[in-house]
Amino acid sequence: MTAVRSRWWRAAAAIAAGAVAAIPFFAGAQSVPIRDSVDSRTCATCHAKIYETYQRTGMARSFYRPQSDNVVEDYRTNNRYFHQASGTYFTMLERGGKYYQRRYQLGFQGKETNVDEKEIDYVMGSGNHVRTYLHRTGAGALLELPLAWYAEKGGYWAMNPGYDKPDQPDARRKISYECMFCHNAYPRIPAGSDQLRAEPLFPGASPEGIDCQRCHGPGRRHVEIARTAGASEQAIRSAIVNPARLDPDRQMEICMQCHLETTSFPFPHSILKYDRGQFSYRAGEPLADFLLAFDHAAAGPAEDRFQIVNSVYRLRMSECFLRSSGKLQCTTCHDPHDIPRGEQAARHYNGVCLECHTGAFRNLVAAGRHTAATACVDCHMPKRRTADVVHAVMTDHYIQRRKPESDLLAEMPEPHGPEIVYHGEVVPYYPKPLDSTGENELYLALAQVREENNVERGLAQFSAAIKKLRPSRAEFYVELADAWVKRSQAENAIPLYQEAVRRKPDSLAGWLGLGNAFEQVRHENDAVAAFRRATELYPADAAAWQKLGEVYVKQGQKAEAAAALEKSIELDGEVPEAHYALATLRAQPGGEPDRAEASFREAIRLQPDYAQARMNLAILLFRRNRADEAEYEFQAALRARPDYALGHFNYGLMLGVLHRVGQARSEFTAALRADPKYAEAHQELAKLAEAGGQADEAIREYSEAVRIRPELSQSQLALGAALARRGNLTEARPHLNLAARSSDPAIRESALRLLRELGQ
Repeated sequence: MTAVRSRWWRAAAAIAAGAVAAIPFFAGAQSVPIRDSVDSRTCATCHAKIYETYQRTGMARSFYRPQSDNVVEDYRTNNRYFHQASGTYFTMLERGGKYYQRRYQLGFQGKETNVDEKEIDYVMGSGNHVRTYLHRTGAGALLELPLAWYAEKGGYWAMNPGYDKPDQPDARRKISYECMFCHNAYPRIPAGSDQLRAEPLFPGASPEGIDCQRCHGPGRRHVEIARTAGASEQAIRSAIVNPARLDPDRQMEICMQCHLETTSFPFPHSILKYDRGQFSYRAGEPLADFLLAFDHAAAGPAEDRFQIVNSVYRLRMSECFLRSSGKLQCTTCHDPHDIPRGEQAARHYNGVCLECHTGAFRNLVAAGRHTAATACVDCHMPKRRTADVVHAVMTDHYIQRRKPESDLLAEMPEPHGPEIVYHGEVVPYYPKPLDSTGENELYLALAQVREENNVERGLAQFSAAIKKLRPSRAEFYVELADAWVKRSQAENAIPLYQEAVRRKPDSLAGWLGLGNAFEQVRHENDAVAAFRRATELYPADAAAWQKLGEVYVKQGQKAEAAAALEKSIELDGEVPEAHYALATLRAQPGGEPDRAEASFREAIRLQPDYAQARMNLAILLFRRNRADEAEYEFQAALRARPDYALGHFNYGLMLGVLHRVGQARSEFTAALRADPKYAEAHQELAKLAEAGGQADEAIREYSEAVRIRPELSQSQLALGAALARRGNLTEARPHLNLAARSSDPAIRESALRLLRELGQ
């Protein structure tokens, strides 16, 4: 299994015999109370055979600490991998019974740089398809490490989904509560962290593997009755959920809680209801009470969307399912307590098909329209490479009459960019149709804007729904406000955030959103007030301190900025933006250049493609007379972000100081390709032309600079002077008059002197 944005198959689990004990987790909004649950090892006391066979399933092996008895990867010889797109080297290591993932790059003068070695605290995924490695921070966040292990072709190393690109996120992607929901038993989370935008933290020991209670519900009452002398069999059975006794919808929903994902690409495949904690679903309750699932409009077989966590989605497209009236369930083919292997598996799955299709199959064979082979699954449910996790090959659960003609196992590049984003109406998938309630109207409108799939229409739809219904939940106001901020219309967002914090004064998402919106409209004092309130309410939230510090930097409040940023880094030292903000503060005139350099380098170590940090480090290095290192950092910044106009511009300035005129001109030209309205780049090209005696070229470039930015007084002065030298006094005077109004006294005095010389 893998920690993409995906949700995966989860069901029951048992571990080892033992006494009744509470599973270590805190209750959130409607979360399963501690008193209702037991340590699932207790289940093995009465269900030893099921416990034994269940250990072979992927669900039982979905999450665990790496140990010598569960490692299948090679940590000693075939343990190196080079990711060419990002220029990153990886080594998988075992030392003293602990496992590590180390990454580095080759930097200035070919030396190792940006070294990051993290212990593998947990493995997410059974290894049937993928193993993803997680590191736990001191604060309890779980970070997904970049390199994964894939079972295909006998096993090999490759990047996790979303990492096979030049700007791969390294070890900065945090495991969300949604991700953990389907990859493990319910974990321990801090009280109050179920709220919108809360930092996903997992303090203390985590469960290891999906447990029995995911499919059978909390087991404490069941165990207590079973241990009560004289308890009837009926009383014991009725105290636990037996999925086989549920109606077809409730039965399948147990599988759907994790195996139904319409797509893992940017899209609200499901929305958890605001009054539900992420770990509050109980087997047997209607899934729609917990979450709503959504799909593309007019989706279906023609779209052929085959991804790693949409087995139920694909099955539900099949005629076999549609015509079964609920009789075809996941458990028709799959025993959640055991898995057949090898030839036994082939016989089992093909036998299930023939239970319904024997007569039709024989008739087709007799008519010469079908071979006598009974390998039903090979043709009608073939193995295919998934479109989102391109190193994984899985069974397609869409049961088709004919096997697709394309090469289903052909290797494919990892998809990136705008082509993976669906733009269009977001429609209900499950339940479908949605009941006509105000709450459902709000969630459907929210689905349009959450991932910006249908944002133009969605903003109007969501705004109208909130205006009409005036929901009591603050989260609706926050989400609509977030959508406005993403469209750079923070002025529309501010009253919504204010309404959210009025309704829920301790809304972290509300206060952070309000601060961001005020910052976007440059109301920095109001932004500071909002971020300060967030830190008061949630003093352990690193993001709130970081945002507060960044606004203080803009205000020039150096001491306050440094204190806030240092607090953010103390809480979470893995955020490159916090180190970068602190570096820019320390790099200011009269600052601390040594510490600034160290902070820039730490930001880059955490995020080697951080173009802004590399550019600013280059500027600092050049000021410190280390031009060779500065040039390396400029070039690294521009490799990471070739369209970085400011990077090209500042590199050009440095090259100009070094009298490398041709290269400087190339960088200013590149800055203009990236941003055709970059007036300062025209100005610098004009200076180079002027210095080279190319007066006509200089006038053209100065003219373009002031056309774009009339307030650029330096160019107004230079253009006026150049035109005056040509004798074009009528054309020169307006430019000199504008320069004479400059706030720069040197430019103002030079312009006035020239005007006097010209007789004005």
